[in-house]
Amino acid sequence: MGQPVREYLLTLCVTAAVTYLLTGPVRKFAIAAGAMPEIRARDVHREPTPRLGGIAMFGGLCAGLLVASHLTNLKSVFETNEPRALLSGAALIWILGVLDDKWGVDALVKLGGQMIAAGVMVLQGLTILWIPIPGVGTVSLTPMQGTLLTVALVVITINAVNFVDGLDGLASGMVCIAAAAFFMYAYRMWFGYGIEAAAPATLFSVVLMGMCLGFLPHNMHPARIFMGDSGSMLIGLVMAAGAVSVTGQVDPDLLNVKAGGLREATHAMVPVYIPLLLPLTVIAVPVADLLLAIVRRTWQGQSPFAADRGHLHHRLLEIGHSHSRAVLIMYFWSALIAFGAVAYSANNASMWIVLGIVLLSAVGLVLLLLPRFTPRAPRWAERMVPPRYRRLARAVVDPAGAAAEAAASAAAEEGAEGEREPLPAGINGATAIGDRSRFVDRYRAGSHH
Repeated sequence: MGQPVREYLLTLCVTAAVTYLLTGPVRKFAIAAGAMPEIRARDVHREPTPRLGGIAMFGGLCAGLLVASHLTNLKSVFETNEPRALLSGAALIWILGVLDDKWGVDALVKLGGQMIAAGVMVLQGLTILWIPIPGVGTVSLTPMQGTLLTVALVVITINAVNFVDGLDGLASGMVCIAAAAFFMYAYRMWFGYGIEAAAPATLFSVVLMGMCLGFLPHNMHPARIFMGDSGSMLIGLVMAAGAVSVTGQVDPDLLNVKAGGLREATHAMVPVYIPLLLPLTVIAVPVADLLLAIVRRTWQGQSPFAADRGHLHHRLLEIGHSHSRAVLIMYFWSALIAFGAVAYSANNASMWIVLGIVLLSAVGLVLLLLPRFTPRAPRWAERMVPPRYRRLARAVVDPAGAAAEAAASAAAEEGAEGEREPLPAGINGATAIGDRSRFVDRYRAGSHH
């Protein structure tokens, strides 16, 4: 098992490195191409930010698949049509997303493009052939049923990821968490039970993790670039492709044979249901938000599709959580659901798993109730964390004199800012010249009032 792990790590690192290195040039290209839409009333960010981050993520996807195709234990995956099907569907959805990020595409046109991308993958063999139903057993699907179910799963996952992309680093982080949990599940299916049909899903989840990890440093708050629809729809399709691959290609009867006795087979069947549930780990939070939004807007006499600032991440900000804390809280809940589902499927002591999830849920509720609490890193780790998490250095001068000096410097800085004229955005973006906070204040004062 050591050699496959090293090959997966190499694929992960190459995908993340290519995505990370491409994001900088893509940001400059997006600014030059004018892919910096105006700030809407429901947006959280306060300055124009370029999109088209999906271009770098697609480059990382291609690089990861190319490297994996030359590795000893992973090149067997490319003897099937599934990697080709994934790349074909990803290219179509990526082109559609790039067009939407630059010029805007109608919602119905995007929905049609998503269905076409899913249909292309189905035509090349990436489809659901059977589904396990508790109490009934394995149910084989007709080609029409498999096509409809596959297209529905792909479209729902794509739009769920697109819907959750509302805060800096939120969508890429949540998808990365779900991909890590999915990798643990698929890897156990392949090397734990010896089912080679789970190999494509294992590879897809590793590449997806690399895409998200490589893009996150550029997208964490304050974000220098957004992934846009070209990125959110792309990672949603890759995640859906992994779920479809496992659900459609792994024969539950084969899993029963590999597991051994009746009791072991019954417990082993639990992971087979996970492909039907694991994509919901990233969908659960946005779907709950979507249902609440529909009820809220309908109750207020508005259209269910009318945009507002009542989403979950908006509410976290309103009750006092910072931008970064709101994202970390949603990371917490996604990780709790995803890894809890995988742990429940892999451990016979399921009651302890349930108790652990309940305990962690209580911790999450406590974090929600402490929006004003700001954690501080220990002094030995201060250089490795952002300044807002560092302890204030003890003043060695007279406190009264230090306070007077600080007040004078603040007044001087405020007066200097009042004399400056706003600078236009250059090729390096609105935040490339001068201090970021000054641009935020000037933009808020000049554009929003």
